[in-house]
Amino acid sequence: MSWRPKRMKFGLFLAPFHHVGEHPTLALQRDVELIEHLDDLGYDEAWIGEHHSFAREIISNPMIFIAALAERTKHIKLGTGVVSLPYHNPLMIADDLLQLDHMTRGRVMLGVGPGALTSDAVQMGIEPTTQRQRMAEAFDAIVQLARSDEPVTMETDWFSLTEARLQMAWYSDPHPELAVAVIVTPSGPQLAGSHGASLLSVAGADSDRMQNVWEWYEEAAAENGHEVSRKTWRVVTAIHIAESRAQAIDDVRAGFLKRAYVGDVRDPGRRGGIALQMADTIEEAIDKNMVIVGSPEDAIDQIEALHERSGGIGGLLGMHHEWASTEATKRSFELLMRYVAPRYQGQLDRLVASRDFVEDRQLDIFGAGAKAMAKAFQDAGKELPPEFQQVADNGASSNGAEAPSEADAEAEPVAD
Repeated sequence: MSWRPKRMKFGLFLAPFHHVGEHPTLALQRDVELIEHLDDLGYDEAWIGEHHSFAREIISNPMIFIAALAERTKHIKLGTGVVSLPYHNPLMIADDLLQLDHMTRGRVMLGVGPGALTSDAVQMGIEPTTQRQRMAEAFDAIVQLARSDEPVTMETDWFSLTEARLQMAWYSDPHPELAVAVIVTPSGPQLAGSHGASLLSVAGADSDRMQNVWEWYEEAAAENGHEVSRKTWRVVTAIHIAESRAQAIDDVRAGFLKRAYVGDVRDPGRRGGIALQMADTIEEAIDKNMVIVGSPEDAIDQIEALHERSGGIGGLLGMHHEWASTEATKRSFELLMRYVAPRYQGQLDRLVASRDFVEDRQLDIFGAGAKAMAKAFQDAGKELPPEFQQVADNGASSNGAEAPSEADAEAEPVAD
């Protein structure tokens, strides 16, 4: 049995993925409305990405998107999923995060990465082989700015900071959560661990090497004096739930073959490039643990398998891409929160215990009520109706005694 959180987090990872050929304004509107829907359902968080090319992922600044969402939601936490650090001066990222921390009253989180699309880096004149190093340098600066009042001076070959500092205190205590995007290679977990930041596994949920991710992370944290918890490890995977497995598969079958995964050879808009290693059918993807698709019961089984592969995670984020209709997608998130999340958030134990307590003692509990009902008729000097007599008899027999006859009741009245 792998580790389990007391309360597992559930949320959304919104790259977003949209099909080329539709109105982008409406696509962005659907993204906003979906997160509003999740807020109403009680989801914990939503993470929003940053991309600048290739036309599928059309949010260029997740912090602008979060600022708009903050005014339209009440409870859900909002994170950048992720900011591509090589594209920005780290002081600007830290300062924008600080402002959002106040404007959201502590509901913002910062997820960072090196930048997923090479086409973004090329447009900015950034050599792709330098992106991971740039990310590490920028994140080091952001961590210092977030955690210390001391001015930060840094000189790299792509940014400079001269006695940089944040001009306001954080709204959050001590500061918003910081998370690093990781896959199944050591660099991401090691960077996150070295700073005591959270893990955001944006790929590799199907990999048997997931436990290695945690080992790399924990080792780096220990070497740098940080204590880390699986509670802050989130895993991203595609999810779709319906009332039955057959319905769920039917909902996504066509969309699975036409989905907007970047680089997918079956994407109708794709022109060359490297195809991702994907399944040929939705059934194959389910069998390979690449997606969570099925009924609520199927989802529970698949989440259990994910816990076993990883050793235990603290949060599950649904990778949103429009492989199902808007209505089916919203229904999927509703079913997940109604029938799956309670199992992992400590919401069922007391309900089940209360139900079982009553069911196991029905005759004792309801027998007492039946006796009280019979007494009420007796006290009123009225005859007990026949349909109530059987209930009263059952109640008395459950206590190991026969129900008193009317003559007995008259001869031996029950004391007040």
